[in-house]
Amino acid sequence: MADNSKKVPFVKEIWNSRKLIIQLAKNDFKTKYAGSYFGIIWAFIQPIITIMIYVFVFGMGLKMTPKSTEYPFLLYLIAGIVPWFFFADAWINSTNCLIEYSYLVKKMVFKISILPIVKVISSLFVHLFFILLGFVIFMIAGRTPGIAMVQVFYYMFCEICLVLALTYFTASVTPFFRDMAQIINITTQLGMWLTPIMWDESIMPAWVMSILKFNPMYYIVNGYRDCFIYGRWIPQHWHMTIYFWIVVIILAIIGSRTFNKMRVHFADVL
Repeated sequence: MADNSKKVPFVKEIWNSRKLIIQLAKNDFKTKYAGSYFGIIWAFIQPIITIMIYVFVFGMGLKMTPKSTEYPFLLYLIAGIVPWFFFADAWINSTNCLIEYSYLVKKMVFKISILPIVKVISSLFVHLFFILLGFVIFMIAGRTPGIAMVQVFYYMFCEICLVLALTYFTASVTPFFRDMAQIINITTQLGMWLTPIMWDESIMPAWVMSILKFNPMYYIVNGYRDCFIYGRWIPQHWHMTIYFWIVVIILAIIGSRTFNKMRVHFADVL
């Protein structure tokens, strides 16, 4: 048995390890691109190039313009795709955390429950940069976000909770079912097109949007746009807020229970 910490309550175990989590997250961020010539610069170049491609294809090529606002397509895209970059990167990397850190999983005294959080925080460093970059771009374009921008920290917290709720389930399954990582890759690619990131929800029939709104990332993407563009406050869509947190709580219960149930077997299959 590689982990005897299951006697400690799940949340308390994580809280007691908060300093170790931050340190490991910093190390993970530094070592992720350590072998490449440009190092951590790649963490920022790839999303920027992706945004440029989408702007060229959809904004300039297909002449897409958001109907719900007079903001140019570039700003509309940035406000929606920045939270998606974090979601996809954090979920994919966290899903593989037990395999990547298998040498720690096999240690008797190491608290493996912190590994998904380490990977999420590692991705958060890049996300914070893109929030700042997005804010600067909006300022340069003469569309400086208003006071509602302070809500971005709330929506960031929402996204962290959602990713962790999903990750504790997918990470606990991955050691036994290695195809899980590929499934998550496909899910995030499909999910990006089913979320109003590059398209305006006003172009969709009402019945289609009523289905797509069940996607919890709809709440977060719209929340970021509320911060950057619309200036709407959280109470203005309280029903979506309640729905979002119900989904996250259910996913968190499923994920944490699955993780705690499977953790005694991780070392045997890694």
